[in-house]
Amino acid sequence: MSPTVNYNRIVQIHPTRRCNLQCLHCYSSSGPQEREELDVELLLQALTDASVEGYTVASFSGGEPLVYKPLYELLAHAHQCDMNTTITSNGILLDEQHLEKLRGHVDLIAISLDGEPAFHNRMRAKEQAFETMATRLEGVRQSGIPFGFIFTVTRYNLQDLDWVANFALEQGAKLLQIHPLQEFGRAKQGLAGVRPNSNQLAYIYLQAMRLQKAVGNRLFVQVDLSHQDILRSHPDHFFANESLLDKKECSFAQILSPLIIESDGTVVPLQHGFAREYALGNLQERSLKQLTSHWRQQIYPSFLELCREVFDEVTAPTDLPIIDWYEAITSRVVL
Repeated sequence: MSPTVNYNRIVQIHPTRRCNLQCLHCYSSSGPQEREELDVELLLQALTDASVEGYTVASFSGGEPLVYKPLYELLAHAHQCDMNTTITSNGILLDEQHLEKLRGHVDLIAISLDGEPAFHNRMRAKEQAFETMATRLEGVRQSGIPFGFIFTVTRYNLQDLDWVANFALEQGAKLLQIHPLQEFGRAKQGLAGVRPNSNQLAYIYLQAMRLQKAVGNRLFVQVDLSHQDILRSHPDHFFANESLLDKKECSFAQILSPLIIESDGTVVPLQHGFAREYALGNLQERSLKQLTSHWRQQIYPSFLELCREVFDEVTAPTDLPIIDWYEAITSRVVL
């Protein structure tokens, strides 16, 4: 979560694990050799069902979403369902041809950034990754599509935060999302121990608040961390709302966001790779409408119990009241 509560109802779709890069910190272990992807018809129906269930944002990631050929069909359909659309890209493929197809269909392009050029290239496991991405930014600006950067922060690039913010401002970005490294997927094997520790997470949070004050309305700074006070004040924005347990008339998005559709069709709460015991099921077996109905009846109570246990733990008095909610809840369950 950001320092301010996020009220968006998000369905996050990973249509493919194919990617033009093989980044060291990739949570889905995507890469050029991967071919796993979902049939577009499944995703079109899932978007329709998600819209009916109250989701207002369709976010496409991967893998690299730009290598998924039916992406533009999905973006157009999401708009037809009155959903806002975003894509998360490494930026390398954002050439004139792709941008022309994206114009009018995507509301925000989020471009991955790992710090200064040399560090970015190491994390992307490709020389010139930063330079190639940077050459695309003029075209992105010319397209008129709003864009931002997602900065994956580790204990080794903390010092790059000011540089990243300045770079975002210079390029005309609207958003800087600061996201602590998650040790899932490829990062679990290759970057174990690189995630920021508790002291560093508190530093990141305070720096994000400082940056937001400094840049004003020129750039929205989102940090995927929260203060205990925000959790205590808005628990229903962090996990399934207990007051809705027996209210069948509420939309599914009111009780669970974000909702994740992985590239094999598995639908999970909150975060890619979340424990399968709390999964909704698989789109290749049942529709999203059927999966959400089953989850409400069979899984929702146990998920609420998990959330409440973690909530009580992370809101207990402490000298470092900065919380990574998704990390806290994910680390409690076996993946």
